[in-house]
Amino acid sequence: MSAPGVASVPPPAVRLSGIVKRFGPVVANDHVDLEVAPGTIHGIIGENGAGKSTLVSILYGFYGHDEGTIEIDGREVRIGSPADAIAAGIGMVHQHFMLVPTFTVLENVMLGAEGGFTLGPGARETRAELARLSADYGLEIDPDALVGDLPVGLRQRVEILKALRRSARILILDEPTGVLTPGETDRLFEILHALRDRGVTILLITHKLREIMEGTDAVSVMRRGRMVGHRKTSGTSREELAELMVGRKVLLEAEHGAPTVGEVALAAQGLSWRDAGGALRLDDVSLELRAGEILGVAGVSGNGQSELLDVLSGIRPLQQGAISYAGRTIDAKHPVDPAEMRRLGLAHVPEDRHHTGLVLPFEACENAVLGYHDGPKAGEGPFVSPSRIRGHCAGMMTEFDVRPPNPRLAARGFSGGNQQKIVIAREIDAAPKVLLVGQPTRGVDIGAIEFIHAQLLALRDAGCALLLVSVELDEIFALSDRIMVMNAGKVVGTLPRAEADRNRLGLMMAGVAA
Repeated sequence: MSAPGVASVPPPAVRLSGIVKRFGPVVANDHVDLEVAPGTIHGIIGENGAGKSTLVSILYGFYGHDEGTIEIDGREVRIGSPADAIAAGIGMVHQHFMLVPTFTVLENVMLGAEGGFTLGPGARETRAELARLSADYGLEIDPDALVGDLPVGLRQRVEILKALRRSARILILDEPTGVLTPGETDRLFEILHALRDRGVTILLITHKLREIMEGTDAVSVMRRGRMVGHRKTSGTSREELAELMVGRKVLLEAEHGAPTVGEVALAAQGLSWRDAGGALRLDDVSLELRAGEILGVAGVSGNGQSELLDVLSGIRPLQQGAISYAGRTIDAKHPVDPAEMRRLGLAHVPEDRHHTGLVLPFEACENAVLGYHDGPKAGEGPFVSPSRIRGHCAGMMTEFDVRPPNPRLAARGFSGGNQQKIVIAREIDAAPKVLLVGQPTRGVDIGAIEFIHAQLLALRDAGCALLLVSVELDEIFALSDRIMVMNAGKVVGTLPRAEADRNRLGLMMAGVAA
């Protein structure tokens, strides 16, 4: 009992003690401790493979833990399934939404909690509860709208409503802003703050240090399966958190000097492209890319950026419009394939390294010459020299700090960041005149991000023209000299870097012209 006149301190909303999780010989969580105060937003950050997603998956019942205890509101609980987690008052908003697009909002929120054999009473109760939650937390949404017709920000809102409808007092969000515009991100954090102010405890898993600093009350840092630091957000900095994540000091912002811009290296006029279903993915896109500059392409994923990269690199055939490059005009009547574009000096770092950048069962040395295997890096004339390929790869690994520096290791044996370094090293090593780069640091650790950004800026300074596609606005600002914004397959506008800010770009990403 508390002493007279002294307010009792509530127990942590979540307390994890000595959590251990093994996957065979791999220890994903190594005696992890975590305390989350009730009614706070608590961030969990760490590099890829640090164990943070495994930890919250244990809390939500996706995985069982091998050792340790879980307490909710001061009471030890056993969580063996998501149903157990929901019963304990825990909800989770997944990075990839768990919604049925052909169902309405109401039907999705009811799914799994219909309230009986006949759906009518459950539907009426859910509709009333949605109205209450919308009013309480600013989660306004049409309950009769088809989820498949909603923008991504509203789909995420449905996921939050699903959790709250099941009386979640603890809400886990896993990388919640990866597919949101800046405006949608700001609105999400307004909602999270409203939830916190009404007593909901929020665990936020993110790799974005800016969001941690602006949106959380406390933060915990994981590295290599262990918890290495707990901080009040107001008492730390991005630099300290980055150092805790990586184990060394990290340069968070690349040194971006003024470019020395040369002549137009590549121009596109009126590019339009329809997919097999007839949907217009590129709509009259025109651009100019100059030597010695980085043109960043900003936009929410799925607004034509992927198709633009594929058309410019020759992966997708031109349907309408033309490309001017290396003294040639490329159009539907005069197509080129990726091999020809490489011979003309255009290199391409694809958005998906696993599907289009690497052959995962191949050794690193084989991947290091993919697309360039008919040149001197692989051998003399028609003969391939394994020793030359391995020697070339070894030098490349040293220059680009690929770990482990083993040319004979299969690509699938490297971490995501080192896989990306192999792809980027291969394309930069070709000394291209133009480099197309798609999502260069997707799923990459903060230390590797620092290295990759420096390499891209060095290539720009050497006179290469770069087209950078990224859904990360921080990356667009860090690297770009000009910023082109796409929405629904169209170019909304292009701005010099000095004239761009997050609010302006956010409006453009939503389709509002500059």
